[in-house]
Amino acid sequence: MKFRLKVFVQSAYISKISDKPSPMSFAATNIANGEARKKKGTVGNMSNRLFQSLIYQMKDAVNRTVGVIDENGLVIACSELVRIGEVRAALREEIAYAPEGLVSGGYTYRPLGAGTEMEYAVFVEGEDKIAEKISAVIAVSLNNMRDLYEEKHDKNSLIKNILLDNVLPGDIYIKCKELRFGAEVDRVVFLVKFLNKGEIVPFDVVLDLFPDKNKDTVISVGEQDIVLVKEVPATTEVKKLEQIAESLVSTLESEFYMQVSVGIGTIVGNIKDLAKSYKEAQVALEVGKIFDSEKNVNSYENLGIGRLIYQLPTTLCEMFLSEVFRRGSLESLDRETLSTIQCFFENNLNVSETSRKLFVHRNTLVYRLDKIRKMTGLDLKEFEHAITFKVALMVKRYLAAKNASAR
Repeated sequence: MKFRLKVFVQSAYISKISDKPSPMSFAATNIANGEARKKKGTVGNMSNRLFQSLIYQMKDAVNRTVGVIDENGLVIACSELVRIGEVRAALREEIAYAPEGLVSGGYTYRPLGAGTEMEYAVFVEGEDKIAEKISAVIAVSLNNMRDLYEEKHDKNSLIKNILLDNVLPGDIYIKCKELRFGAEVDRVVFLVKFLNKGEIVPFDVVLDLFPDKNKDTVISVGEQDIVLVKEVPATTEVKKLEQIAESLVSTLESEFYMQVSVGIGTIVGNIKDLAKSYKEAQVALEVGKIFDSEKNVNSYENLGIGRLIYQLPTTLCEMFLSEVFRRGSLESLDRETLSTIQCFFENNLNVSETSRKLFVHRNTLVYRLDKIRKMTGLDLKEFEHAITFKVALMVKRYLAAKNASAR
């Protein structure tokens, strides 16, 4: 008997670290699932197949009837295939409150997992000490095997691998089917960057704020970076997405004293395109930090010309500045002049409205604009010149950010 137990433990360990059960175990699984459907509907989910694979391999080593029941007392895996589908509902509550095992009706039972809410339980033929030891070993093996499998194959891991381009496109659909996870569902990526550190764990906070696991998936992609993948209708406007992000920012600032920035990607209709939405959310954060640092929510669709400038090589940007302005003309503008220009742009090149906002006489503003024309050669009252100047200021800011990050 000691030899059989040794073989059993070795076999359990091999099954635990392998994701590829033997052909015989797959055949047994298919037969078992067929029998179960005849008796009690479809019971062949992933856990059932994993359990049956291990149980069937243990059949000869244990030389006893062993199996697994689910939370309803239904036998979902067994070394005797004809028993799959039997119901032992009367033992559910007793097993849940017997973490060290329960003996009843010629069998020894031991629950899997922790707590009083039983998901599964192992049963072994016999009421002796050997049966108790076998049930304990099987319980540990099944728990470890299930944890390892779920770690590799659960929805969060799948989405994280998609975001980081760590999974082949062909495998995505296979895994979605295994996990019963909708592939063609409209989703959008929010990238939440925590700017300061505190006692709270960023992942836990965001997870608590979006608890709907059917529609929201929260993933940690860095110590201070959290991704929220949210199901939304395809017709959702960008303004609505920004409101969701602003609500998140407001809650984190007011209740947890955490400063965050949020980048929002575009809505995608297929799960394989989540990587695209994630990259867009990253770009939204970076571009927003350069061109609109006062905003803490930036969506990719509203980045405007900043998105184009962000993708230009620095050599081209430097060439543009040198060609548009006379040497040193842009650097010669003081802070007051730059503030005047910014206000003029914000008021759509309207002289009267700008002078009112700056609390200066209209003629004073006209004088300042003429001064800028003489220094730079660009008349901001003309639309084309104004556009050129606006782009030049953004390019200048982009180069300054690039140089600062390179230090």
